Amino acid sequence: MLDRRTIFEIHRLDHQGWSHRKIARHLCVARTSVKRYLENPERTFPKRPARPSKLDPFRDLVEQLLEQDPHVHGTVILQRLQKEGFDGKITILRDYLRTQRRKTPKAFIRFESDPGHQCQIDWGHFGAIDYDGTRRKLYCMAVIESFSRLLYLEFTHSQRQETLHRCLLNAFTFFGGTPKELVSDYVPGNIIALMCPSTICAHRFAKAIRYKEKLADGAT
Repeated sequence: MLDRRTIFEIHRLDHQGWSHRKIARHLCVARTSVKRYLENPERTFPKRPARPSKLDPFRDLVEQLLEQDPHVHGTVILQRLQKEGFDGKITILRDYLRTQRRKTPKAFIRFESDPGHQCQIDWGHFGAIDYDGTRRKLYCMAVIESFSRLLYLEFTHSQRQETLHRCLLNAFTFFGGTPKELVSDYVPGNIIALMCPSTICAHRFAKAIRYKEKLADGAT
């Protein structure tokens, strides 16, 4: 079954006058598929019935053994199944065990804070944008006020220190104030320095804040 993007391309190229052969060669699909999707873009395929497996009669027993010991070795389970009449290979059993193994839940810390006390910050990467043949990476700075979960987003082409400062200043303006604490899962050097008042980075950030305040006073 073809994905929607490929189906869209089939119809777009057909509207441009491309032949079925040329479309199929360009998109690396069969000509019969091109013809069928042009006739019916929403065509669906019936699901094939699952093939019976030699393991089917023993699934309940496998689940019982996993409940007793989630980390029991596959060969131990195989020996037990063979005593019950299982004559399949261990590969079938291993494939099934991979889908049934219980994963240990990951521990996490839930942040609880008073209003305005804490903001969480993080960077995201969103591929690249083409500017007349020049591709530039696209990032997004996300700032979340921990109490209200109010979210500020700003897209940039840089993760440099100056960009970080600008995004945070814009976020604080959006929130109408500054938090007492910044928390980040993604902690590059510029974030660490920003959180340390004795560093050059903190001095630059404070200078940026004073500069913005000066601009605001001049506007009034």
